[in-house]
Amino acid sequence: MASEHHTMLFPQQQQQQQQQYEQQDNADDHEAAIGIPSGGGGMTWKNRSTTATVSSNHRRITEGIQGRGKSQNGHNSHSLWKNRPSPNSMMMHMSPAVYLQRMVDISQMDIQSAVDQMKSLLVPTKINSVYKMAYYRKQTKNHWARDDPAFVFVQIVLLATASLAYAIAFRSDSLVQNFIYFSFHGIFINYGLLGLAVASLARYLSNQHLNQTTAGNFVGGDLDNGDHDKNANGHGTNNNDNNNNNRNHHHSSSSARRPQYYVRQSVEFMYAFDVHCNAFFVLFVLIYGLQFFLLPIVLGKGFFSFLVSNVLYSVALFAYFYVTHLGYRALPFLYNTEVFLFPLAVVVFVFVLNLIGYPLGFGWNASRIMAHLYFERV
Repeated sequence: MASEHHTMLFPQQQQQQQQQYEQQDNADDHEAAIGIPSGGGGMTWKNRSTTATVSSNHRRITEGIQGRGKSQNGHNSHSLWKNRPSPNSMMMHMSPAVYLQRMVDISQMDIQSAVDQMKSLLVPTKINSVYKMAYYRKQTKNHWARDDPAFVFVQIVLLATASLAYAIAFRSDSLVQNFIYFSFHGIFINYGLLGLAVASLARYLSNQHLNQTTAGNFVGGDLDNGDHDKNANGHGTNNNDNNNNNRNHHHSSSSARRPQYYVRQSVEFMYAFDVHCNAFFVLFVLIYGLQFFLLPIVLGKGFFSFLVSNVLYSVALFAYFYVTHLGYRALPFLYNTEVFLFPLAVVVFVFVLNLIGYPLGFGWNASRIMAHLYFERV
């Protein structure tokens, strides 16, 4: 009888392992394992060890998924997800002190990677590759923003070099004074202060008005019949067919509905500033770089100088807002990111108004205004 008991016990434990999501029979299995005779009964030490191992494995598996079993019975499902750490607590953000410390140590920065990204930003078909790197960072480090200050460092160096070049080009009496003044406005005002303001505004707009909760954010059971989810564009799609297919792959007892949970993501401030840095670099190349070589033309008083200057500034602003739009469109939890292209309408309106007003005497040359503000000469 003992041998028959053992020949029936082991298949029973296998059947209980298959039903571990529906019932908890750990106690019965453990008692059955203890009741095995110590010797005789046709049971060898090998079979006894195997039976004990299976019972131990079953107990560990049952204890490990105990929370999931309770979730299906509707007891502690909410507390399990409620006690999970939030995504923000799991993000490996670099502290500002460490970020600044790395900025003053070139050996801690990947300059070549920053230069490669800048080259990609100048090619319209390669801009998305820069934001694809942010996606890879999210997958590996659980944050979107750069943790390498090399990109910011290179931009500051380029701005300082451009400031010196403009100070020399305008042949001012006080070269050092104009260099410091232009560098301060270019680096701390235009790039830093305005960049922080734009990043803060864009981040607030994204998190408060553009953040969506899609079906892809859900963790847990199937949707009920008649429920709808949202695709990447935010439009509702019927999920009945998908539910029917999913139910064919589950046990018949899994038809009980489990509550759904989602992880709400948000735009990191450092990522918003990264988007500004990417967009500002393209603007820098046009306004600080290309304009420098066109100074003899754009500082003229004729209509051609007026037209070239305003077209140059309009294209630079177009590029800034377009690259900004691509940066937020790369985040899968945002929708209607086309709002970042709305300022382009203002740029077009000002350009056309300025063009119409030129024959009437109130058109202005953007390059001459820049020269007057920074170097007090035309």
